[in-house]
Amino acid sequence: MAVASPRSTDMTDEQRAITEMVHQFADEQIIPNAEHYDHEDEFPEAIVEQMKELGLFGVTIPEEYGGMGLDLTTYAMIVEELSRGWISISGIVNTHFIGSYLLMKFGTDEQKERFLPRMSTGELRASFSLSEPEVGSDVQGLKSTARKLDNGVWEINGQKMWVTNGLMSGVCFVLVKTDPKAEPPHRGMTCFLAEKEPGAHENTGDWAGFSVPPKIRKMGYKGVESTELIFDGYRCPAENILGGESAGVGKGFAQMMDALEVGRVNVASRGVGIAQRALELALRYSQERKTFGKPIAQHQAIQFKLADMATKIDAARLLTLRAARLKDAGERSDLEAGMAKLFASEAGKECVEDSFRIHGGYGYSKEYEIERLYRDAPLLLIGEGTSEIQRMVIGRKLLDRHKI
Repeated sequence: MAVASPRSTDMTDEQRAITEMVHQFADEQIIPNAEHYDHEDEFPEAIVEQMKELGLFGVTIPEEYGGMGLDLTTYAMIVEELSRGWISISGIVNTHFIGSYLLMKFGTDEQKERFLPRMSTGELRASFSLSEPEVGSDVQGLKSTARKLDNGVWEINGQKMWVTNGLMSGVCFVLVKTDPKAEPPHRGMTCFLAEKEPGAHENTGDWAGFSVPPKIRKMGYKGVESTELIFDGYRCPAENILGGESAGVGKGFAQMMDALEVGRVNVASRGVGIAQRALELALRYSQERKTFGKPIAQHQAIQFKLADMATKIDAARLLTLRAARLKDAGERSDLEAGMAKLFASEAGKECVEDSFRIHGGYGYSKEYEIERLYRDAPLLLIGEGTSEIQRMVIGRKLLDRHKI
């Protein structure tokens, strides 16, 4: 039993049509198959192929490069529907979307022409990398480096961590230090477009020195791989510096932070999606399950949980759409994106837990979908900055905007 997501009245006809299409796709293709892929921790290739046919890898890429040319707000609505099906599916799109965003905003014309047409079809999928084994939230502490060789090529060395799509992507937007002595450190960071063979653990030829160890085993968020990346003498041509060598060296930190702003809208949408699915499952189970001679949905304690869940979902959705619309309007949305990510990720976890409680003992069984959601939801509290980091961002931005 699917429960239609409540929508604001100002949704355009185009937005309504595409979200209804993705909603149906989730119902028919993602939800019935998610359990299999989750259990086997298997990449959902068949679902991804259908996503290519639907054009979902090129949602925000301009039409001139073969994409749909839609805005961030519409993309957020699509991600909510995909996440309602299974957040691993939205993860496959998320890193790809951030890569295309970086290219569209900062890439050279040559870089756009070279990468975006193949990215719009999903033929080439992207990943991006900030974290390292000893570096998470403190991005300025990263240790991976790139140095320019005498022939003009840059050599990258170092190790990256927690890279979604790290194995199956064909290009990784990777942030490294090109000037380790820069003060402050962020001025010495550069973003490279590191190309590789999709699916290859050891790259050879032009891409030698770029290896991908076996995927990290995780509690949830299965199916889509999270990996380390190892750069050991990897040679990257200067034309693969985001924005070009003259404009891009030393600008990588600012570029990545801009991308995280839209990435946080993405994670917020995923929180709304998983919360929406948790509510659907709770509504169905609470009307089917009987105790003391009546469906548990008639008990006030259960109704209170359902009421809180629905209210949190609506609030999270509105915060998310506000942040997306601000970005679409060309305004800064770092504060609003942080608020949306914080609230929606926490709401996603809380709604999943309430649904889990409503299911009682059955919620602990792998026979019920809520068990998978219960393992998936905690990821949202960590990805694109923890809740604690979001509070730091929000607090600082509030003070910046309201100085006395």
